[in-house]
This record gives sequence, C-alpha cells and structure tokens, in this order.
Amino acid sequence: MEMTFSFSDRLVLLFDCWSVHSPTGLALSVLVILLLSVLYEVVKMGKAKVLRRALLAVPPTFSQDTLLGLNEGDSGDGGGGDSEDIGGQEREAVQGRWFRYHVGQTLLHVVQVVVGYTLMLAVMSYNAWIFLGVVAGSALGYFVVYPLLCVGYGAVASHPIQ
Repeated sequence: MEMTFSFSDRLVLLFDCWSVHSPTGLALSVLVILLLSVLYEVVKMGKAKVLRRALLAVPPTFSQDTLLGLNEGDSGDGGGGDSEDIGGQEREAVQGRWFRYHVGQTLLHVVQVVVGYTLMLAVMSYNAWIFLGVVAGSALGYFVVYPLLCVGYGAVASHPIQ
C-alpha cells in the first residue's frame, strides 16, 4: 500500500467489497464520499440547532442545579402547598424537555463521529481524488448548511442565555 497521495483509478476503499477498477467507479466513489462529507456538515449543523432549541426550552430563571434536579429536597417547611406542586411540575416538564434534547444531541453526536471516522479512513486510502472529494464535500456542505443555522436567529438573540 502506498503511503503517499496518488491520482489512481484503482483502489480499495474502506472494505474489500468496495474495490474500484475504473474511472466510472472512481467517480461514483468520489460522489459517495462527497455526499458523506456534506452529511457530516448537516449533522454538525443539526447538533447546533438542537442545542439552540434546548437552551430556548429552559426558562432563564432556571439554574443548572434546578435543571439537573439537585434542589429537589430544598422546599422543606411545608408552606405553600399548590404553588410548590406547580413549581415541581414545571421543573419536571423542563427536565423532560431538556432530557429529550440531550438524547437527540447524543444521537446526532454518534452519527457525526461515525461519519467523521469513515471519512478519515477513506482519506487514509491515500487517493488524491477521494481526498479532494472529502474537501469539496465539506466546503459544499458548509456553504449550503451554514446559512440555515442563522434562520430564526432573532428569536435567540433576545434570550438571556446567549
């Protein structure tokens, strides 16, 4: 196996079953790798969107301790009855929303890591065309997806967390 970049149309990419022997096969492989690079950028933007929604789902009056449930035993003296119950219900609702967003971000992170390592292994084939496909896909994905991140930015700018 060569350890320098080469412009060849013959390579094995990631698995033995993904063996390229023609310029057409190479072009299709570069297209698949380019689309994987775009997917990586889309997932990265998706994580940022989910984080923004998670921050907006939490009222600015909630502290991190309240969100994580560390204050549960602090109500103590028994005065207030219904208002404490409503506060507890609100806290549980916010914690539930926060947990769902956290699970969503975790799943997106796993997808991002898998796609990222797949792209890294593809580049390690030392085929210059594959490398250019990763670079072009990353640039295209960022160019197309980044403006979508700014859509609805006005709603976030007024939120005190940011």
